[in-house]
Amino acid sequence: MNNNLHTKRVTFQLSNLIDLAVQIQQISAPTFSEGPRGEFVRGLFVSEHLQDVSMDSLGNVFARLPGKQKKAKPLIVSAHLDTVFPNSISLQARKETGRIVAPGIGDNSLGVAALFGILWSLRERKIELTHDVWFVANVGEEGLGDLRGMRGVVERFDKNVIGYLVLEGLALGHIYHRAIGVRRYRVTAKTAGGHSWSDYGQPSAVHELAALVTQLTAIRLPREPRTTMNVGTFGGGTGINVLASEAKFDLDLRSEDPSSLSKLIYQVEELFRFADRDGVKVLAEIIGQRPAGEIPAEHPLVKLAVNCMHEQGLSGVLTAGSTDANIPLSRGIPAVVMGITTGGGAHTTHEYIDIDPVEQGMDAVVRFVERVGECSG
Repeated sequence: MNNNLHTKRVTFQLSNLIDLAVQIQQISAPTFSEGPRGEFVRGLFVSEHLQDVSMDSLGNVFARLPGKQKKAKPLIVSAHLDTVFPNSISLQARKETGRIVAPGIGDNSLGVAALFGILWSLRERKIELTHDVWFVANVGEEGLGDLRGMRGVVERFDKNVIGYLVLEGLALGHIYHRAIGVRRYRVTAKTAGGHSWSDYGQPSAVHELAALVTQLTAIRLPREPRTTMNVGTFGGGTGINVLASEAKFDLDLRSEDPSSLSKLIYQVEELFRFADRDGVKVLAEIIGQRPAGEIPAEHPLVKLAVNCMHEQGLSGVLTAGSTDANIPLSRGIPAVVMGITTGGGAHTTHEYIDIDPVEQGMDAVVRFVERVGECSG
């Protein structure tokens, strides 16, 4: 290890990285429709002369930067391709003082661009790694994608890896090493319906689910470990004077602690069962599961990530989240999430990234990639 490395900063033109992030952002990539963005990234991997460039059946894009030791375990560096925005959203980007404003620029166009920023920095400084690095642009991280892309990535590499570095465009200064468990349901009620006057007193699917939501939100949730519940969508019915024959809502349950999540799931599913009765059919479909997991703060990958942040004058706050890292962490495979810059407005059309901190973020992740071989045992 070069002990003087911390005096050497990223030297490639950061403007090139920002420009690439905007290029990526301009390609619409809703979850389940990441193909065009994935093809763009695959073309860039080819143009960079990386090895074993491929795209799997899910749409994940892979490329390998070979290390000096063929038998050394590889590091997987990933960034998700998809965004929360539908194709109908305008992707116009604008530059303001010290920032770029554009839907999806931080989550996660900059993260995808950082795959190339790492490569450019290593090459420019003529750094040869002992270990292979697999760069992966994966699908299905957002919403109902249910981490399907990362599930495929982990199935491909199994446990024969140093670990995973998951890149997010935002959240610089934070290191995710604990995965929040998530369970999601789509709850549907069906009744005979009828006229709001002549059939008054008969069940309405909307009323039934509204009552169910009231019962759900009355469940006392622990603050420690943090546990949350959210009804994100609710709809149904065909008219103001009609007893709704069908209604549905989407429910999101989360907890830092697997046992707390299991307890909440039991309570919620009991209410589902009680709500199902003569004249009211209640169906609860599981539409998403993100498993929990973690590695301790003392794990070598976590300590390395913290050190790399500290060397850039950043705090390196340890935290938990629901990210692609859930999949490797839940299977006992080391993984950390690191951010590239600061910003705000994630998942809104006013999303933005701060330009100046990108240099610090890139320096931190490049140092992590170079030194992580020391953690492979």
